[in-house]
Amino acid sequence: MLTSSGLSFHQLSCLTLLVMLLLPLPSHSADPDPLQDFCVADVSASPSVNGFPCKASSQITSDDFFFDGLSKAGNTTNLYRATVTAGNVLAFPGLNTLGISMNRVDFAPGGLNPPHSHPRASESGVVIKGKLLVGFVTTNNVYYSKVLSAGQMFVVPRGLVHFQLNVGKGKALAFTAFNSHLPGASVLSFNLFASTPSIPDAVLTKAFQVDDDVINNIRSKFGF
Repeated sequence: MLTSSGLSFHQLSCLTLLVMLLLPLPSHSADPDPLQDFCVADVSASPSVNGFPCKASSQITSDDFFFDGLSKAGNTTNLYRATVTAGNVLAFPGLNTLGISMNRVDFAPGGLNPPHSHPRASESGVVIKGKLLVGFVTTNNVYYSKVLSAGQMFVVPRGLVHFQLNVGKGKALAFTAFNSHLPGASVLSFNLFASTPSIPDAVLTKAFQVDDDVINNIRSKFGF
């Protein structure tokens, strides 16, 4: 039997199946879903695709599912007067394959979590103490920002450059969460001026439209 289009039902069914196969499949914006209850990471082994190998069940204890690393304030006596304490799979092996992690970010007065991006995760955060200017920039160079106080939240879409600056009078504290057990972080200033080996001066002077002495002066701030 022919349809109104002149195709048989068999031909139409084959065509429909072909179209379905060629259409883009839905993609996940986070780590793949696990296929077991848990997979506590064996961080002494090399990571495989999307995670570390699992510890043997005979070696797993209750401690593998609890982590107190975010309870301690970080040392802010550094270049940016802020520090990130990571609660990712490297510090908390129980997160392996679960697609979640958290950070603690401590700020001294005037402290900055410098412009950076997370290539493998979106980020949400909540200010616990103090007052933070939180901002991010889109791929169209549109800048969004707001000053947040304790109890207020923010979100940064995956891969976008963002920062947090303490604009209050005292210390500040924020907790951030990610939809990846290892979101990664690319800090722009370190990427550009503290890489090993160094990016050629000719690239940086042309990119920023400045002279060599400006680039060398910036590099010196990072010990290079």
